[in-house]
Amino acid sequence: MMNFYKLSGSGNDFIVIDNMDGTLDGNDWSFWAKQLCRRRIAVGADGLIVIVPSSVADFKWLFYNADGSSADMCGNGGRCAALFAHTQGIAGKKMSFETGVGIITAEVVDAEVVKIKLTPPHSFREDIPITLGGKTILVNFVNTGVPHAVCFEEALTECDVVGLGRAIRTHETFAPAGTNANFIRVEKGFIHLRTYERGVEDETLACGTGAVASSVVAIRKGLAISPVSVGVRSGEILRVHYEESTSEIYLEGGAVFVYKGEPFEGALR
Repeated sequence: MMNFYKLSGSGNDFIVIDNMDGTLDGNDWSFWAKQLCRRRIAVGADGLIVIVPSSVADFKWLFYNADGSSADMCGNGGRCAALFAHTQGIAGKKMSFETGVGIITAEVVDAEVVKIKLTPPHSFREDIPITLGGKTILVNFVNTGVPHAVCFEEALTECDVVGLGRAIRTHETFAPAGTNANFIRVEKGFIHLRTYERGVEDETLACGTGAVASSVVAIRKGLAISPVSVGVRSGEILRVHYEESTSEIYLEGGAVFVYKGEPFEGALR
């Protein structure tokens, strides 16, 4: 068995395991993610992060969604990984780490705030018409390390995020990889956001790359200016700094340790 830490990034929760010494090499981390991330009958989390050595950065992460699939990037997960690495003496306040999209830099601003620089957003497509249940809606798309669809929804509180999100996530327009689905309302430059996450296959309390994708779409449509404040389902606010001319983009927000533990065999059944 192994020790793990539970961290939360603005409502996105993650199980973090330190394997910098290599003693846990050989584990099937996809299996561990599927078992441990189950809510109510195991630890419960949106994803599993394994910290391992890197020859080109302070550390490398292995990231797995709750369903056991791997992901190239996760904004809130990246901020939690940075806080963990700094707290455990793996890296200083300013650090770099390897991900599936390349080397990411991060800074622990204070005990509970982390700012991370993401890769430039790309593959932007505006007002894509897709048909769902006989109705055509307009969807915007941008890749912020992982694919995101962004839909404007005035009645955000009543929105069927799970039903619509699942339909968009699996729509042929975004095949074969699928996409995350974000639903936003913009009020005087402030973005209210709800997200259906691919890999979790449910609505989450926050999504960092989704907040970034929503901000990019809102800025490009002239509805917001950087830095953008994004209110997520947990009630917390993320800040997105985006320089359109250079494509530099940063995500800033809260990250906290929740607890440290050790799983028992019952969590693996």
